[in-house]
Amino acid sequence: MSADVGVAVIGFGLGGRVFHAPFVSAVPGLKLEAIVQRKGDEAAKAYPGTKILRSVHEALTDAAVQLVVVSTPNETHYALAKQALEAGKHVVIDKPFAATSAQSAELVSLAAKKGLVLVPFHNRRWDGDFLTVKQILTDAAVGRLVTYESHFDRFRPMPRENTWKEAGDDANGMLFDLGPHLVDQCLALFGAPETITASVRRDRDDTAIEDAFDITLSYTINGRGLLAHCRSSLLACDAAPRFLLHGTRGSFKKYGLDPQEPALVAGAKVPKMGSSETWLEEKDSAWGRLTVAPKPADPGTLVSQTVKTQPGDYRGFYANVRDTINGTAEQAVKAEDGFRVVRLLEMARESSAAGRTLKVEF
Repeated sequence: MSADVGVAVIGFGLGGRVFHAPFVSAVPGLKLEAIVQRKGDEAAKAYPGTKILRSVHEALTDAAVQLVVVSTPNETHYALAKQALEAGKHVVIDKPFAATSAQSAELVSLAAKKGLVLVPFHNRRWDGDFLTVKQILTDAAVGRLVTYESHFDRFRPMPRENTWKEAGDDANGMLFDLGPHLVDQCLALFGAPETITASVRRDRDDTAIEDAFDITLSYTINGRGLLAHCRSSLLACDAAPRFLLHGTRGSFKKYGLDPQEPALVAGAKVPKMGSSETWLEEKDSAWGRLTVAPKPADPGTLVSQTVKTQPGDYRGFYANVRDTINGTAEQAVKAEDGFRVVRLLEMARESSAAGRTLKVEF
């Protein structure tokens, strides 16, 4: 058995508190050695057996730490990840991977040069609804897919005060907050698109950030066209479907978000991976609906059924990081994926500003 991989989580805001520390702690083979929280005692109360550090330097010079998780304000991701790589640490970077594709490319190159594992935190590949969509596509349940629509909406008509997330920085805003999840899921399902067309906007009456976007990625798969739409808004009081798929045989529609984040915010504890205790399963009232025409020549006769949502589990992300570091598995979310997502988000801005479709080139 390999020794446990020591992990330091830098930052204990929502990301560190909800998405990183609980799942690192729940994966055998990883040890939460340290949390960097510059002030406050929330981390110490939540993890009394873990070292609480007040500076990044302490984490980077700690020989017990092999993996650093960067979960800090967006504009700091590049600098902190670069410092960690230069210190010889493997790195997980919360989204966005970096503020620009140039920064992203530099990090990818540095990690490769040093032989270190660098992983974008594209955890939404382990969402239950996304795993269900993958199965729907694998089974060709809607026939040949022609349109794929993915929404991640919220309702926040007034800017929140005293938060860096509402500060007017290109690394902030909905495009670089939720955009990485939606775009990465498209890349995971369909690969690199041929073109991108986007509208990136400030829809609220008072806002310093981009608070809405519509991105259309076009594909040609087996000689036939496919359009993938990624959409988000802070003015979605009545949310659209999380996923909507249309194909030659029928459609699949799914409302609601994966329940892991709200459960953790409400105080749920993540069980140790491999234990008999089950992690979350979505309530059947939130399951998606598949509607198909069994006989395409008779499109008026439809059959509709609910589809059980597969269990989502962010422990799978960190289990793969562990196995990648130990050399026992292929890296599921590659550093190059982080670069490609950031480049597509940059191109979305370019497309929106120019009012035209752009050819995708990485």
